[in-house]
This record gives sequence, structure tokens and C-alpha cells, in this order.
Amino acid sequence: MTQPVLAGLDIVDDPDAWRTTGFGTAADGRCRVGATLVRLGHDRGSHRRGIVGWSLAGLSTPPGGEIDGLATRVSPDGDAAEPTADVPAVHENGVVQIDHVVVVTPDLDRTTEALERVGIVARRTREVPVRPGEPGRVQRFFRLGEIILELVGPAEPAGDRPAAFWGLAYTVADLDATVRWLGDAVARARDAVQPGRRIASLRRGVLAVPTAFMSRDPGRGPDGGPAGGR
Repeated sequence: MTQPVLAGLDIVDDPDAWRTTGFGTAADGRCRVGATLVRLGHDRGSHRRGIVGWSLAGLSTPPGGEIDGLATRVSPDGDAAEPTADVPAVHENGVVQIDHVVVVTPDLDRTTEALERVGIVARRTREVPVRPGEPGRVQRFFRLGEIILELVGPAEPAGDRPAAFWGLAYTVADLDATVRWLGDAVARARDAVQPGRRIASLRRGVLAVPTAFMSRDPGRGPDGGPAGGR
């Protein structure tokens, strides 16, 4: 079976803010991050900002426009579906690819079932450490080609709201260089949950999407390709 791939993201945000943050973008607001085409300034007629939809290739079953509330387009030919010769793929902030996309849900199993119906299969589940007395939280991980889909939700279902896109983490060539380039826009780098990696978060409000930058995964090759599951 063909593995589903994240071909594109639609994001409501100001392309100039992305340029200021070191992302190379074309005049029409498109930029390429690894194998994913990001379309900025996308307008769906609402006041919502951030990630508003994605384009997926290699699905086993057509999703009918959405996956548990996540607006979804099918991209049959992946990157070949749209000409991108004029779209920058090199970024001053050192980003080389999307590491993971974060989706939140009030019902982890319901969203998992919706994803698996279209061929996006769960790989691993992890309980999130919480303070005593706080409700339990769970992370569940899926593969979308070179990118991880991280689904976050409560340990027990907490309502019938649809799933929603939340944030992005990027792999960078040199995290210390990225932090220096971004200056006050980014917090200090710290150890990540993933062994052998470090992470630095963009400060709130710089972009519409909560954003983090991560050092390379020691389990990946020099070309950034995935090594096994996660």
C-alpha cells in the first residue's frame, strides 16, 4: 500500500511575517519546505488564522473533503500536481523540512479511526506527563511520508468537537545558528522529548501557527530521509 504523504498545507497568515522569520516565499505566498508546499494567505471566508487545511497524496480511501473535521484535499500526483519552479525551497532560518504537524482532538480514538479509514495508520502512543490532579493526555503518532503527524488529546473522550490543526515543528540544519538568526523571536534551545534532539520555540504571536525548530534526528540519514518508524 502506498504510504500517505503530506503534499501541502493551507495557512491563513501574512506572508511578510514568514519572510521576516526567515522563510523564503514566492510573490503569491507559496513556499516549499522539504517535500511539502505551503500556501500562505489562503482565505476560506472565515476569521480563523493558522493551518486551515492540508493536501494529502497516497490515501487508500477518498476522505470526502474532510477527516474528522480536518479540511482535506486529495493530491493524486503529490508535488507533480502543481508547478513549483518559482517557489523558494531554501530558507534563511536554516529550515530543511517539516518534522511534525500537530493536530488536537477531544476524542483520540474517534480521530484515530477516521485517519485509519483513509490509510493513515497509528504507529505509537505515548502518555503525556501531567501534574498531579490534571486530566491525562495522550500523544499518538502517524507517518505522512517524511513527516510525523502528532495527534494530541485527552486520555478519556471530552466532547464531540471536531479535530483541529494546531502547530508545526521544523527540522533545521543547525539549531544554534537558527536561534542566533531569529534572535529575540525565539526562546532558548532546550533538550527535546526525542532522544538526542534539541528544540527551540518561536515566541507566541510571531506567526499565526505555533512553531518550533528542532535539531536533526540522529536516526535519519544526512539527506533527512526517515529511518524506520517512530
